[in-house]
Amino acid sequence: MNLKKLTRMLPGWAKPRMPTRDEMASNKWLEPIAHRFLSPELWRFTRRSVPRGVALGLFCAFIIPVGQIFLAAFMALPARANVPLSAIATFITNPFTFPFWIVVANRVGSFILKIDAAAGGLAGEELQGERGRLLAEFFQTAGVTAFGFLVLAVVTASIGHVVSSWSWRYIVARRRSRRLARMEADLDRKLEANKQ
Repeated sequence: MNLKKLTRMLPGWAKPRMPTRDEMASNKWLEPIAHRFLSPELWRFTRRSVPRGVALGLFCAFIIPVGQIFLAAFMALPARANVPLSAIATFITNPFTFPFWIVVANRVGSFILKIDAAAGGLAGEELQGERGRLLAEFFQTAGVTAFGFLVLAVVTASIGHVVSSWSWRYIVARRRSRRLARMEADLDRKLEANKQ
């Protein structure tokens, strides 16, 4: 799929999935700070708020397994990030993709921490017995996976910020060049009409 087709399809796909200002303001969990969600700058698509919203959403998607949308919305307030984009970016980790991300996080954590079977064997010997060994392996795997999720949160947020910033500049520059081309064409037509 080429970039032109993707930039045409993405707004149509995202618009019905984005929460509206009124939905966010009437949510019972957000009620104490609902008045802050009505602030227009949190709902505008600007050069700074779009990358912040994407980065925040990706960070929240990997940092906690449940309630990412609410965390992203809360964090969007002080960061002045785009609330709808921060909420929609959290969908990268959904119930269908979460098993994949668990495996990726485990492999990333294992690669960075360089923990292998020998480390689990030492802990298992200390705890003695089958249950102790299984418990030690579980906590080792869970710790490695949690560290992998932390690394994924930071890396994907950074990449998301850079990519969305570049994409935003590309889209705005393309719209500006189209607008200038239309203005030049209109001016040429007017000049031709005046000559005749």
